[in-house]
Amino acid sequence: MIGKISGRLEYRTADHVLIDVRGIGYIVYLSDRTMAALPAVGEAVALFTELLVREDNLQLFGFTTLLEKEWHRLLMSVQGIGAKASMAILGTLGAEGVSRAIALGDVNAMKAAKGVGPKTAQRVVLELKDKAPAVMALGGTLVAAQGEVAADFEVIETVAATPVSSVTAAAQSEALSALSNLGYGPGDAAGAVAQAAGELPDADTPILIRAALKLLAPKG
Repeated sequence: MIGKISGRLEYRTADHVLIDVRGIGYIVYLSDRTMAALPAVGEAVALFTELLVREDNLQLFGFTTLLEKEWHRLLMSVQGIGAKASMAILGTLGAEGVSRAIALGDVNAMKAAKGVGPKTAQRVVLELKDKAPAVMALGGTLVAAQGEVAADFEVIETVAATPVSSVTAAAQSEALSALSNLGYGPGDAAGAVAQAAGELPDADTPILIRAALKLLAPKG
């Protein structure tokens, strides 16, 4: 299994790039969002990858973060979601956007992706909603891990996690843990944290917890 690639960007097209790794060229398919984050042709680049194995074809898909890669893996597990649809969803919403949409049951956000109809969008939300809390809680760990990988390969900043995204992921993870300790269910906690994070993208853990608690408070 090819889990990551680090090399020089040789060329780019609408949906894939060629990365030269010590004389061997790897074709890697990307979402629109990931493509936009890449450096110029000829510069160094590093991507986390997922290998899709079929009887007549092998395809590599690339991601700038491990969180994005994990959502790709889960999206692909849903019936009716192939690699193309998964990349369309990630390209439209981003990894954190997918987390929020699934945790909140936002079918409209999901079906905004090209090629994803209402029924498929609803299936994605229903099948993955219970998994969203675990993925969101894992976010901080994944960001830390990708930072170590980026340092090893001296990757440019555009393909590594930004400091803001690292703080946000860690704060969401800690807020989820705190709400769980207070007795809130995983689904309710994840939905509240996701909504609070969307409204307060730069919030630290205490602020995020307070905002989530307000959302979980009984109405009326």
